Amino acid sequence: MKIATIKRAKEGFDLVCDDIAADKSISHRCAIFSLLADSSSKIKNFLKAEDTLASLEIAKALGAKVKEEDGVITITPPRKIKEPFDILDCQNAGTAIRLYMGLLSGVEGSFVLTGDKYLKNRPMKRVSKPLQDIGAKIDGREFANKAPLHIRGSKLKAFKYRSPIDSAQVKSALILAALNADDKSYYKENLLSRDHTERMLRGMGAKVKNVTIDNEDWIEITPLNEPLKPLDIRVPADPSSGFFFAVAAAITPDSKVLIKDVTLNKTRVEAYKILKQMGADVEFIEKENIYEPIGDIKVKYSGKLKGVEVSKNIAWLIDELPALSIAMAVANGVSRVRNAKELRVKESDRISCVVENLRALGIEAREFEDGYEIRGGEFRGGEVDSCGDHRVAMSFAIAGILSGVKIKDIECVDTSFPNFFEILKNISEVEIGD
Repeated sequence: MKIATIKRAKEGFDLVCDDIAADKSISHRCAIFSLLADSSSKIKNFLKAEDTLASLEIAKALGAKVKEEDGVITITPPRKIKEPFDILDCQNAGTAIRLYMGLLSGVEGSFVLTGDKYLKNRPMKRVSKPLQDIGAKIDGREFANKAPLHIRGSKLKAFKYRSPIDSAQVKSALILAALNADDKSYYKENLLSRDHTERMLRGMGAKVKNVTIDNEDWIEITPLNEPLKPLDIRVPADPSSGFFFAVAAAITPDSKVLIKDVTLNKTRVEAYKILKQMGADVEFIEKENIYEPIGDIKVKYSGKLKGVEVSKNIAWLIDELPALSIAMAVANGVSRVRNAKELRVKESDRISCVVENLRALGIEAREFEDGYEIRGGEFRGGEVDSCGDHRVAMSFAIAGILSGVKIKDIECVDTSFPNFFEILKNISEVEIGD
């Protein structure tokens, strides 16, 4: 087990982040959606992290040919997705396993999806149950709630599904399944979750559109009659990854950061807006808009932050809440996060893990079933456990720049942001050991 030791940083840094990890959500979808194309997709700046490489390896196991030249990954789809010779290992990637569940449920063949010890404990019934209801043959532990999962692909029935969960993974799985259904399907969520799937599939020619039914907004998905156009995309930097350094600038006097070439999709920058609400100086600079709006984000320290109530647009914040908790921990007053029960079923139980680690560093925090309350104070040095969760590990590394910290079990950072600690070394001393 590797341990990172973060030393207290000097105040006043000016950081330009032009090497933030490429967007994980979009990279996963590039690997998966390329299987639906009629010719080779070209992907620039694909994230080479454990999770996304797992999606790419699975695409290869399903018959795709992958080559890389001059930083461009070319994915040539098979004429027909083939049965793999072995199980399909999603590593730690919830996006991979859930999206492949949706895709493969409508493809003739036998497929087994599994993952690491953390992924095997994450709930899958939120995807397997609605898929089973439209004819998917899925089995697994706890009645298809836990991996490994076996899928016997077949033709699916059209559906009209109102999701009880605002989740981009659930939505994407059902949209992919609908592309192989026998008629038009309809999907509804209460709050718009990340919409990369709809944007990218529309860009490839799929008929995925927003419609109004009985004064409600639904997504209408028309089954595919022919393969889609290939992707030709440069994956933007990941605003979720950049957010760690946004928090670092917001809590460190005389500091600023420029995070370059990130997606500015409104479903991905809500955490930056919360940070601005807390008092940080935050500016968005859009530079292009093809598949996604892309640009730069500037964040500057502008004094002590103030506490905040967070209970809306949680689906847009779910990955950034651990890092946001670090800002809350040093803000004036009390901050609360509610309606965020989904945090309990991410790579870790992020509610319990965040609260326990904040307490270990001297911050007063209490846990709710659907969130937590944090009373702002000052970090003291200490030791925390990542709980095997990359976002928890990186969040508490940012806490370390104020007080020094040791973080156990940091290998998980490689799942999404392999060069995180290299960038952090521009701010603070970092030691990695066993």
